[in-house]
Amino acid sequence: MEIRKVQVTGGASYIISLPKEWARSQKIGKNDPIGVLIQEDGTLLITPRITGEKSQRQRTFDVTPGMDPVFLFRLLIAAYIGGSSQIRLSAANRFPPFVRAVVRDFTRMTIGQEVAGETEASVIITDILKPEEMPMDRTISRMAVIVRSMHRDAMGALLSANSPLAADVIARDNDVDRLHWLISRQFNLILLDPNLARSMKITTAMASRSYILSRLIERIGDHGVRVAENAGKLMERRLDTDEKTSLSESMDLALDLFARGIDAFFSGELEDSHRIIGMVAPLEERCSEIDAMARHHKGEIATALVAIIGSIRRIGEYTEDICENTINHLVAEGMSG
Repeated sequence: MEIRKVQVTGGASYIISLPKEWARSQKIGKNDPIGVLIQEDGTLLITPRITGEKSQRQRTFDVTPGMDPVFLFRLLIAAYIGGSSQIRLSAANRFPPFVRAVVRDFTRMTIGQEVAGETEASVIITDILKPEEMPMDRTISRMAVIVRSMHRDAMGALLSANSPLAADVIARDNDVDRLHWLISRQFNLILLDPNLARSMKITTAMASRSYILSRLIERIGDHGVRVAENAGKLMERRLDTDEKTSLSESMDLALDLFARGIDAFFSGELEDSHRIIGMVAPLEERCSEIDAMARHHKGEIATALVAIIGSIRRIGEYTEDICENTINHLVAEGMSG
């Protein structure tokens, strides 16, 4: 850290000099305007970007005929989450056949990514979404609604032996992933450009909290897939009425806790968050009781039941994490205030 003394000119203006190396690297000259932003913690952000335009970050990948399509897709997702405004794919000659299929999957699985140019040996993918157009809170709410419906329908598929419904639950996980990737991207963009937080009307701390919550919800969605997959293994098996009732009631309890945890997050209720954490233990006790019932079965039935019960338990555990995250943020926010 460089320490610079404040000078006072004219009896009213407070002045410090800018680091020479920084000014030269940013190509700042005499009489050039710079932006000064007051941050939530009282610090100042000095930036040469004063037009409000987002910085352009390009990422280029060279594609070879022997490249693994899954690896290429992961590279595209990583560039998207990292905040690239333009992604360019290039090949020495013509693209291998799999490339355009991967690009189609990528643009379908992400929000705001469109092919802006294409030849036999190059593809340019451009971001057309302004981060301000998708508020993080709205995305979190949508993720929570989708995840709750996934678990509810996964249990419904099990109880009614509805295979198409179970398959639909599994497909819906893509919607959760793409929303989580969007929040991850926005969070990284805010870290790269703190001025973006101001335009989105949030703080960096709030963005961090939303990213953590998004990750927890995404994991709960993964367990919705797990329930649906194991429900498919049990549809042709006979479960007694008590087992079905216990599973259904436990899922309802877990989803109710999850909904309360999300509500506490948005309302900023410390006591509600604490109370919800205390309600997780009874859910785990109920799951342990069902787990004991499941072990009377053998083979695939027992394995599938134990997996479903484990996923219901995980909803409660992740809800506990959500509430702890809410408490941590509110206490820290109160201390900074």
